[in-house]
Amino acid sequence: MPYRNTFIKVAEDCPVTEGTTPKLRGGKKTGVVHEFELLQNAPYARSGDQLIFDVHLRKKDISPEIATKNHAALWADLFKKEHPCLRASSLTKRYGWGAHYNADGKIALYAMDSVEYQQFLEDENTTVIMAMRNKRKA
Repeated sequence: MPYRNTFIKVAEDCPVTEGTTPKLRGGKKTGVVHEFELLQNAPYARSGDQLIFDVHLRKKDISPEIATKNHAALWADLFKKEHPCLRASSLTKRYGWGAHYNADGKIALYAMDSVEYQQFLEDENTTVIMAMRNKRKA
């Protein structure tokens, strides 16, 4: 079920105290870099599934023309199996970003050190859930 009016708070064992930009690994963009770029460049433009799909297209270097022409088949193939939501993303676990899903289920990121982040935590109309921990409790 897609999230709506929900805020994913950073993991309790997040190693940073402010929102940080994910770095390239070996000179290449990782999945979390793609997630970050897509959400930063177009807040509230994508649902969770749309984000997963767009990251997949980027990682597989599928051109927009091919993606448009074969959208239904690519979508069906990708979603044959389940994919984790942003609760399991390094954005919310390691890089200090909270994820807000609006009433339409579209996502935007907020740095944990921002005023907006704190406002979502205090908003009675927003369900707040915690991102998954990085490590299991002992």
